[in-house]
Amino acid sequence: MSSPKVFVSHASEDKERFVLDFAKKLRDNGIDAWVDRWGMVPGDSLVDKIFEEGIKEAQAVIVVLSNNSVNKPWVREELNAAVVNRINKGSKLIPVVIDDCPVPQALQSTLWQKINDINNYDEELKRILMAIFGYSDRPPIGEAPAYTRTVVDTVPGLTPVDSLVLKLSVEMAIEEEQAQHVNVDKLIEKASSFDVPEDEVIEALEILDQRGYHEQARIIGGGRKYSYFKITTYGFDEYARVYIPDYDSLIMSVASQILNHGKDNNKEINQVLNHPQLIIDFILDVMHNRGWIRVSKRVGGWSIISEIYSEMKRALREDRS
Repeated sequence: MSSPKVFVSHASEDKERFVLDFAKKLRDNGIDAWVDRWGMVPGDSLVDKIFEEGIKEAQAVIVVLSNNSVNKPWVREELNAAVVNRINKGSKLIPVVIDDCPVPQALQSTLWQKINDINNYDEELKRILMAIFGYSDRPPIGEAPAYTRTVVDTVPGLTPVDSLVLKLSVEMAIEEEQAQHVNVDKLIEKASSFDVPEDEVIEALEILDQRGYHEQARIIGGGRKYSYFKITTYGFDEYARVYIPDYDSLIMSVASQILNHGKDNNKEINQVLNHPQLIIDFILDVMHNRGWIRVSKRVGGWSIISEIYSEMKRALREDRS
């Protein structure tokens, strides 16, 4: 890459105190800084120098603003808005302020670089170099948290984090065949692999409890308010609608086993459908809540269907039509 040309506009009074050292530092960093060849002295026309002597080809024009330069004609009168706009069309205009001096009106909308100590300005020089070369010290954009890349669908009315916590909760319950006592610590550990902090998991659990997806076992005293929670039938139903493929068809398959094949308990139904037992148990509870059947719970994890209502018969008939 060829060295970018940069023209340093300055008052002659600032040449020895700052500009020559500054231009040398620019050249040391691969920039073709023009100072003496430009020969800007009091009385010269900035417009002539820039637009008639080839400075228009520069990648940047640096204007050194000081107590000496702000009262020069080329700053006070000729560096007007029209000239600033004309310079900026072909290159970058970079004001460098080395004194506590007013910035000319035409440069008020241009981002300038203030140098507080003209004998020590390494950090300021870095920013000027980045501006000339078109680089930024803005940190790169990292990868989004894992949960934003994993949970494609969210449960209606829930945030992505709430949905993820519900999803992990139900899947833990299904895996462990235990919906009554889902362990909070294990859930937090699983959620951490999706970059969800513990406090956000706890907040999501509280939201899910308040909205009826979970029932949390409250423990009095000591740190956290609960260590286990229960998945509700409503919570499972909302989870299943989003995350279980063909959930409605599965419900109709269970209904068919009850009506057409005379299955009257959860375990017989699952011998035929071969799904995780907890899913079948929850579906029976969903059907109970809809008023399709009456389910009685027995020791040993049995769900006994004691009554069948017309609502389920009609639903199965309409599903087949």
